[in-house]
Amino acid sequence: MPNTKKEFEREIRRCRDIFEKKARDYGTSWRILRLPSLTDQIYIKANRIRSIQEKGSHLVDEGVVPEFVAMVNYATIALIQQELGGSGDDDLPIEQAMQLYDKHIKFATDLMTAKNHDYGEAWRQMRVSSMVDLILMKIRRIKQIEDNDGKTIISEGVEGSYQDIINYSIFCLIRLSESDK
Repeated sequence: MPNTKKEFEREIRRCRDIFEKKARDYGTSWRILRLPSLTDQIYIKANRIRSIQEKGSHLVDEGVVPEFVAMVNYATIALIQQELGGSGDDDLPIEQAMQLYDKHIKFATDLMTAKNHDYGEAWRQMRVSSMVDLILMKIRRIKQIEDNDGKTIISEGVEGSYQDIINYSIFCLIRLSESDK
């Protein structure tokens, strides 16, 4: 029987490891990015995955797994940027960036745990392609909210969509690792 918590933690460790290594290589150069730029980065990754799914092949020597990892990390960066008040020229110390990463990943994980309980692990019966479509829909919602200067009438803000992107991407990584077995 699958253990979602352990599988989720395994994939988070993979994403976190890449985030930290890139932070050591590049610093926190992403601090310069505005939220719409981060949204567009996530869109590029999700759109590439969908394109590969539809074409059945890719020419760039990199499959979809790194794209899902990147979406987790870019969505987490977006949550950090939102907390810090948007873009800035100031780099963060790596330790502070990692603390903020862990904080936002914990919140997304707690949200996943609650939703997973309520929905009965329905994601395990979903196609990876359907989850990619849901990610693309979340991106469209974020873009609409951004175009409305962050104002909504009844809907949650962009935070919930970024958290859902993190969780769907992790679910896809889990599903893909299952198909490798």
